[in-house]
Order: sequence, then structure tokens, then C-alpha cells
Amino acid sequence: MTFENAVETAEFISSRYGRKPKIAVVLGSGLGEFAEGLENAVSIPYDEIPHFSRSTVEGHAGQLVLGEIDGIPIAVQQGRFHYYEGYDMQQVMFPARVFGRMGIESLILTNAAGSLKPVMSPGTLMLITDHINMMGINPLRGPNDERFGPRFPDMSQVYDRELQEMANTSADEIAKERFDAGDDAEHKDFLHRGVYCALSGPTYETPTEIRLYRNLGADAVGMSTVPEAIAARHQGLRVLGISCITNYGAGMLDEPINHAEVMETGARVASLFKELLRRTIVKISAA
Repeated sequence: MTFENAVETAEFISSRYGRKPKIAVVLGSGLGEFAEGLENAVSIPYDEIPHFSRSTVEGHAGQLVLGEIDGIPIAVQQGRFHYYEGYDMQQVMFPARVFGRMGIESLILTNAAGSLKPVMSPGTLMLITDHINMMGINPLRGPNDERFGPRFPDMSQVYDRELQEMANTSADEIAKERFDAGDDAEHKDFLHRGVYCALSGPTYETPTEIRLYRNLGADAVGMSTVPEAIAARHQGLRVLGISCITNYGAGMLDEPINHAEVMETGARVASLFKELLRRTIVKISAA
């Protein structure tokens, strides 16, 4: 996908929506409900957007939703494209490049992930502090167009620390309001921090692979996010990453992993997830 393709797509999307959002969100498996709460929303199916691919995975609606949260215009990708679906990295990272051409300044990437830490149980959230790319490919491989960014972009701080603090503050507010008293008090530490390890998929990991990734310093595993994060940082966008922990890694429990579990856990934490996103978006906009 060329720079001109990204500009064409950005201009098409902007022509369908009267405001210019500065914040975009990519929703992972089972987390698409967030987009349904936008006000004054305009939904554009991916098959109407020039050069966009199609989502083929359950839990990914396959549309771009532009609307407002507390009066703040945002763009929400309700479903992403995965490397394991057969797309190449140019297709996987293309929406992030389009966001850059639209004038997006902050990109919030979310995903469903498997926990490698016993204390980080399914139903909690993890703020991504860094990542390990184990997908076997870098999305920027190939000729570099300097209009997107430099040939050798710095990745020493992929996930913006200031945005992380805003998310942390939002989580503290929610915990104080919801969990400081009563039966749910034990759930007040619902937002963890950790390193996300991206794998190509579509198979879930083996128990031995899980032990390897833990030894490498990973706290959660998944099959997305890193290509978009790299593409966004290549363009100078600020990135915030949030994982919804839907299961433990293979071998941590004596039971198999399945996609239905991922979807069910995403639905169970939808209210908490949406509130964290809403508050964080308000703080980003105010800053």
C-alpha cells in the first residue's frame, strides 16, 4: 500500500464525517461493543472504504465508526486485520497509516490476550508498557517512504508514558467509585501493567512456548497490535495499548483454550473496559 493509497483512503473517510478526530481506537476480539455507544455516529463498512481489507474473524464487526464520546470526536476501528488471516503486513498496518493521514495524534490499540502471570487473571486488563515482536516479520520491511517516517525509526518508547499515566489515573478513579467497598472490593486492582508478546497465530501457543515467552519477559501473549503500534510510531503518533486478559496461557491450567472463552470474557468485562476507555479519551483530549 502506497502513501497515495493512504491519502486517498483518509480523504474518503474524512468526506463521510464532518469533524476531524485526533484520537482513534482499534478494538480487539470481543471488545466491539464500545463503538456502539458513540453519539452522532457514522458507520462505514470496510468493503466501502478504498484499499481496506475485510475482517474475517468472529468478534470483529468489520466497520469504521466515527462519532463522539462526551462531545469528543473519535474514529473507532470495530475489528482489525490479522496477519494469520492471510493478509500481508502492508494490509495489516494500513489503517494505522490512514489514521496518520487523517490527522490522528493518539492511537489506542486494544486486544484480547492470554495471561502469563498467575496474578493477572481472566477478566482483568493490562496496560501495555512494551512489546516483544515474535511474529517473524517486521511490518516496515521493504522500501521505505520517508513521507510516512524514517528508514530506522526509534522504538525505545513505543507506548507513550503520559498516556499510560492517564489510563492509570482513570483506573484509580473507577476503582474508588466501584470497588472500594462491598463484595467487589477484591477486584479494585483490575488494571495491571506488562509486556505484550505478539505471535503470528492462528494456533494458540504450546505450554513449552509459553514457558519460553515468560523467560523472555513477556506478561501476555496475543496475535495483533504490534504491527499497528510500529506503523503508528513510524509516523510519530502517540500509542496507548490495553489488553483484555481473556485466558491463561497454555499449560498454566489443565484445560484447553478456545475462542469462545475469549469472546465470553470480553463480553463480561465490557462495562469496565468501556468506562476505562471513555475516561482515558477525555483525559487525552483535555491534555
